[in-house]
Amino acid sequence: MSVSVKICGLNTPEAVDAAIQAGARYLGFVFFPKSPRHVTPETAAALVAPVPLGIARVGLFVNPDDPTLEQTLAQVALDIIQLHGDESPARVAEVKALTGLPVMKAVGVAEPKDLDALWEYGLAADMLLIDAKAPKDAVLPGGNGLAFDWRLLAGRQILKPWLLAGGLTPQNVNTAIRLTRAQGVDVSSGVESAPGVKDAEKIRSFIARATAPIL
Repeated sequence: MSVSVKICGLNTPEAVDAAIQAGARYLGFVFFPKSPRHVTPETAAALVAPVPLGIARVGLFVNPDDPTLEQTLAQVALDIIQLHGDESPARVAEVKALTGLPVMKAVGVAEPKDLDALWEYGLAADMLLIDAKAPKDAVLPGGNGLAFDWRLLAGRQILKPWLLAGGLTPQNVNTAIRLTRAQGVDVSSGVESAPGVKDAEKIRSFIARATAPIL
């Protein structure tokens, strides 16, 4: 089983280069001002410029309005839009039509009933990101280093291609893939030395373990 890796929250040329060299398939850039990983369109434009063909440049937005999307895309060459707020399936479809780009929708999971949303969002989105649901008092909708019970996904058929996120680290990613049979994994805080500060060695270790044979 071939597993794709997304490194999210990249905000320096060094981190982008480390992710590319280690074999990441998706690179995530956060356009959410409250996040310690936030980048401006100007910064992101420079970061995505050297990304080679075959590696997807993903822009993460939280409940963006149309002008925000249009202004960002006018400056930054993105391949995928990631929606990480409480956007409805209808809004997912609107964003897809507005931007002309594939849309990845994050779905937060804490208990079995949360999985019901995967079908509805799967009808609207091109990809799904199955993440740990953020606590009600959390400032960030993701990137909180929290995991959910991965066994909830065991044997479940998902309508669209999907990535597993939430609390993943170099130490547990192989186990997470084994339990969920995830096609891909997404990490942000799990490869950082401090909030918003990516660690090149952790990036290399994470990707090596995510793509290693399942134990």
